[in-house]
Amino acid sequence: MITCTKSYRDIPLSHRQPLHAGRCSRLHGHSWAVTLTFEAKELDDNGFVIDFGDLHFIKDWIDQNLDHATALRDNDPHRAECEKMESLGLLKIFWVDSASCEGIAHFLYYIFQPMIDQKTKSRVRLKSLHLEEDSKNSATYQPS
Repeated sequence: MITCTKSYRDIPLSHRQPLHAGRCSRLHGHSWAVTLTFEAKELDDNGFVIDFGDLHFIKDWIDQNLDHATALRDNDPHRAECEKMESLGLLKIFWVDSASCEGIAHFLYYIFQPMIDQKTKSRVRLKSLHLEEDSKNSATYQPS
């Protein structure tokens, strides 16, 4: 197995942890970074695990869905108010099971893996997804 990584940095994204007892219960933002580790048993004809130049579909998804967006928990107790703010154009929301760094990493892994399968005809697998919340906190999701 051989691996390579691709990173996307400086993604402005806000979130909140509605059940948290501290400051994280309020909407707040970070400059996020996503690092994808790809793996394949064999290199392609160019000697690549995956051609970084062909990954525009991931960057496009990030720009359309994460850039200046807000990750909120599906069962946020203020969901109706947040949806109202979205309808007024004040928020761009994507709903997740957990809006923690760990939860968003898990969510993104399962968004990107099918895209990679389609692009590479399942030759390449997303080994792990590393998500940084600013430069101090991070989570890595790797399926078992």
